[in-house]
Amino acid sequence: MRTLADLIEAFLRERLEEAESLEIRRVELSERFGCAPSQVNYVLETRFRPELGFLVESRRGGGGYIRIRKLPPAGAGQRLLQEAAAIGERISQDQAVRLIQRLRAQGLLGEREALLLSVAVDRSVLAVELPWRDRIRARLLAAMLGVLGRVAGEGAAL
Repeated sequence: MRTLADLIEAFLRERLEEAESLEIRRVELSERFGCAPSQVNYVLETRFRPELGFLVESRRGGGGYIRIRKLPPAGAGQRLLQEAAAIGERISQDQAVRLIQRLRAQGLLGEREALLLSVAVDRSVLAVELPWRDRIRARLLAAMLGVLGRVAGEGAAL
């Protein structure tokens, strides 16, 4: 038996077969499936991630929307740029470290880059109060991954 998350995922994937991107209101999805918007968020966060070939953008509020784009198969530079774009406005230290470890495990970062990124996003280095620390960490990590992605895209070694 399929779960609600499976049904929402299937609906979105079906729509994405017809086009490279999809824009839909979160409230429309939750009404269509009779669920809370948080359940829609769960599906987006777990089944439409960059490493699975998707980029999700969203705007919350009354006129909010969700935009899902299929990502083309990409090399290291493009993947790093996609990861940078997907970070969002805030990221915790644990989330940042997991992202860096995953990128290292996938061969998108060398050991040296992973260590430098880890140090730069550490709470002891970003010695400001929350939520500012998570905002600064997100901007810093996105900027550094963006630079690494552009360098890798030009064929230079990471």
